Amino acid sequence: MADPKPVSPAEAGFQVRTFFVRSRNALFARVDMSELYVDYYLHLAESGLKPAPEHDALFKRALAGFVLHTVSRPWNEMTAWTMNFQKPLLNLFITGDNETGGVAGRVFAENVRELPENLFYADVVRGKEPKRRSTVNFTGADPLVAVEKFYEQSEQRLGRFFQLGEEDFAFVVEHPDCDLAWLRALTPEQVKAFETTETLSLLESRLVKWSCGCNQRRMLEVLAPAMRADAAELFGGEEK
Repeated sequence: MADPKPVSPAEAGFQVRTFFVRSRNALFARVDMSELYVDYYLHLAESGLKPAPEHDALFKRALAGFVLHTVSRPWNEMTAWTMNFQKPLLNLFITGDNETGGVAGRVFAENVRELPENLFYADVVRGKEPKRRSTVNFTGADPLVAVEKFYEQSEQRLGRFFQLGEEDFAFVVEHPDCDLAWLRALTPEQVKAFETTETLSLLESRLVKWSCGCNQRRMLEVLAPAMRADAAELFGGEEK
């Protein structure tokens, strides 16, 4: 379980709360992504970037999964996800720093290398420990399915994502002695009703915000070796 850390209401960003589902032994997180999506679009406008609507939708879905994943992780972790899709042919890159709550990312749709199957890289730096990388192959064009495969293969536990509304997402992940039959059978309607049907214990609140400037540079500097390694494998020519 992550160490509690108070969130100042004066800090920019919004809060995401995580809960322990008692008697089920699972962690539950739910997020309204509307505020972060607004900041993402402001970033696109300021940067002069206009991803295709299909690519934009995939990025936003991946961003929701990233936020729900990172708020359930330790405070001293810095994370980067690189998702390579073959249909459509593109790479998604998202990075985040749990100490600041900052997240950032981008769609890369040019010079993407054609590969036999989709690839998902998850890179983690925890404190001063060496970077750890997990690599997962996945099928289809749903980023949340890719993350569920990552949980199954690399985390070796069951994690499920649910879209409860246009910008409303939830995540339920196995903890020791979890009721796995219950978790496997969950529906979006059941997850929506958790506050009335399940006994929830608040674990903590995390600050989340779109990162730019020095915070974004810090994340990219720490994780740059991973991105340079990815470029050789995931891009067919000079990276744009």
